[in-house]
Amino acid sequence: MATAAQSTTEPLPVSIADVRAAHARIRDSIVRTPTLISRTLSKLAGATVYLKFENLQFTAAYKERGALNTLLLLSEEAKSRGVIAASAGNHAQGLAYHANRLGVPATIVMPMNTPTVKVVQTEGHGAAVVLHGNTFDAAYAHARELEAERGYTFVHPFDDARVIAGQGTVAIEMLEDVPSIDTLVVPIGGGGLISGMATVARAAAHPIEIVGVEAELFPSMYNRLRGTDMPCAGDTLAEGIAVKEPGVVTSRMVAALVDDIMLVTERSLEESVSLLLQIEKTVVEGAGAAGLAAVLANKERFAGKTIGIVLCGGNIDTRLLANVLLRDLARSGRLARLRIQLRDQPGALYNVARIFDQERVNILELAHQRIFTNLPAKGLSLDVECETRDRHHLDRLLAALGVAGYEVSLIELA
Repeated sequence: MATAAQSTTEPLPVSIADVRAAHARIRDSIVRTPTLISRTLSKLAGATVYLKFENLQFTAAYKERGALNTLLLLSEEAKSRGVIAASAGNHAQGLAYHANRLGVPATIVMPMNTPTVKVVQTEGHGAAVVLHGNTFDAAYAHARELEAERGYTFVHPFDDARVIAGQGTVAIEMLEDVPSIDTLVVPIGGGGLISGMATVARAAAHPIEIVGVEAELFPSMYNRLRGTDMPCAGDTLAEGIAVKEPGVVTSRMVAALVDDIMLVTERSLEESVSLLLQIEKTVVEGAGAAGLAAVLANKERFAGKTIGIVLCGGNIDTRLLANVLLRDLARSGRLARLRIQLRDQPGALYNVARIFDQERVNILELAHQRIFTNLPAKGLSLDVECETRDRHHLDRLLAALGVAGYEVSLIELA
């Protein structure tokens, strides 16, 4: 994908000099997040895996970099008039935080259905929040109207050379910390992060493969560059990269610099969020787990490589995170719901519970169903939610219940 596009003589809008200048400009005002090897994930992947913990930025996402670089490049007059953006996510918070720190008025337009916690967080960073429309497109259009009416400077979340240069500083730090990286696996939403990082990678002293990752439900850049027409819609865990239309500038840069784009399933994203919390004790949002999801779902593709993965953000709703973790427990067999058919007679529940006790399985919840069932009138359905050590332990319980003559079905997740 990169080879043909690189043959053009027209220079790209962002150069390695731009990224280096951005890093010198912003480095004293952002967190120099660590790039650390994960020995456990490396073993799982069959490769050497390094993680860049951008979820440790003050606003928990890399978006601060591009926003700050753009703010610092504004004229004093533009700063005095203020900046505006349309965002319901990490870009809003990154821009609001640094604008407030620099004394630049900031307005953020968000859809009216934006979760209250995101509105409160953005306002907490000093921005004025305007709620408009029910979609991002409506909020974006209104932000451009306010830009024209009030003389604000619009700060695009990805399709701006200043933003792209700022995001590319992630790769500057990664390659300074781990020069041996030969593959970068980077989430793609609008394409700002991968455009900047690929600019740095192409200027490295040794070849570095650049692989982009999109959620399977939102393959917008994949469609743009491969000429496909897959739908971009659905409730993805990776809402941070759920972009229906990639940028014009970023599409050109990705076409020129990126080697491959991979798509990851929702299940892979969930598993990777859970793994990062369990293994690295770090919280990432769905988009932040996309790189790891791609590597673990394509082990043969990455076998033996030295891989750099960006954990690009950690802003995930706590209730959603809890659901992801519980679903992962269910899929691994450590949490299960069994439906057992019983005769409605004294001792029936006791006899079943005795088998759970013998197999050392912890019962969490019980639910009887006598009425809404197609069993005979003297029968009942018992749902048992239980906790086991692993899938093998669960299989032993199922076998023991079968030997005892019980008809059991396992209620599984898709």
